Amino acid sequence: MFTTIYMVRHAESPYTVGEERTRGLSTDGELKSRIVTELLKDEGIDIIVSSPYARAMLTVEELAKQLNLTIMTYEDLRERQFADDSYLIGNEQFMTQVQNMFSDPEYVLPGGESSRVCQQRAVPVLFDLLEQHRGKKIAIGTHGNVMTLMMNYFDPSYGWDFFIETKKPDIYKMEFEGTKLVQVTRLWKG
Repeated sequence: MFTTIYMVRHAESPYTVGEERTRGLSTDGELKSRIVTELLKDEGIDIIVSSPYARAMLTVEELAKQLNLTIMTYEDLRERQFADDSYLIGNEQFMTQVQNMFSDPEYVLPGGESSRVCQQRAVPVLFDLLEQHRGKKIAIGTHGNVMTLMMNYFDPSYGWDFFIETKKPDIYKMEFEGTKLVQVTRLWKG
């Protein structure tokens, strides 16, 4: 019996300092979230879960409405904490720091989370979903870093190179036999 996880990376969201949890989608993000709905509405999704961050929930909100499902939020699916608010990362340094985090699972900025710590908090949510909803189809509203780290747990080929190729939004269909990942298919073509 297969359980299917649809990793839905959130649509474009304008960055605003101090609004990590509450920032919404850009106009383009809103338009593309409608495409996410069109791509997934006939997949037979049984359950929708999400990070508690607004941009992740907003990306799967219309899908939930069309399927008459409630979005269940999990705090441990939130995006990686890159650093505390007092540690400012310039735009030109940000991607270099993220690459460092993927290269060294223990690398961490002041007040932030290493890749290992982020993965250790998020992956148990996947195991719980796979156990509690065996044989079901589950869509997860998520973020680029945490999504990549969850996928990396099951297949180490999902790392920095994969992360930089992902889009906002993006969709990956992961098929599991028990807790063993057997296939990943990218559904987003944008």
